[in-house]
Amino acid sequence: MKLQGGVSLSKSGLGMSISAMHLGMELMGIGSENITGSDKVGYQRKEPVVSSFAQYIGVHALSTAVDDQVGRIIVSQSPLDVALSEKGYFQLLHNDGTIELTRDGRFHLNKDGELLSVKGYKVLSAGGEPIVLPKMPDELKDIKISKDGSVAVFDSSTRKMIDAGKIAVVSSQGALVTEPCVQQQCLEYSNVSLQQEFMELVPVKRNFDANRQLFMLQNSKLSRAIQELGSA
Repeated sequence: MKLQGGVSLSKSGLGMSISAMHLGMELMGIGSENITGSDKVGYQRKEPVVSSFAQYIGVHALSTAVDDQVGRIIVSQSPLDVALSEKGYFQLLHNDGTIELTRDGRFHLNKDGELLSVKGYKVLSAGGEPIVLPKMPDELKDIKISKDGSVAVFDSSTRKMIDAGKIAVVSSQGALVTEPCVQQQCLEYSNVSLQQEFMELVPVKRNFDANRQLFMLQNSKLSRAIQELGSA
């Protein structure tokens, strides 16, 4: 292959078949990962993106994009389960200071009243600080989370709600979402459609099998040619 501008690439038929099979394996791997994540809370489908000249450069032409469409929202039993009915992410503070974006809203409290993720990371507020309840509730149902992400806890001694901060909901670029549409006592499952994933895997597998047969045919002919040259 030659492109105007001085870029050139020379690859044998065997090499092109191997590149195509490698690309097919990576595509099937992405599809398998989506299928595995179809029943996970907060999982977002990975969309394979194949650039031009994939038949020549193989797996190097492949990248992935995240499908940020909202997944299936299901009512849960815990008042600390929250889901986002619009695009956006919760911010979690890791122990090393890094920030993770997630749509997994399975939260819980530690003994200090800190709101934590299912993996134990601190949930950040819109002000960039971890959310800490001013007092531990008698029951989890005393915690109320409004649609804008504001968290409040009922104080049984004063019979009033005490503000505990506002859960930060940001875009993939880190900008605060003004109308996050937080739903308490709900969880968002993946946005993966199993039927779509299986249908998209069919042509990938067929293409892989075709390149495999082509590789075997070319390899057989090459081996025969080498044997004939050796016996000449």
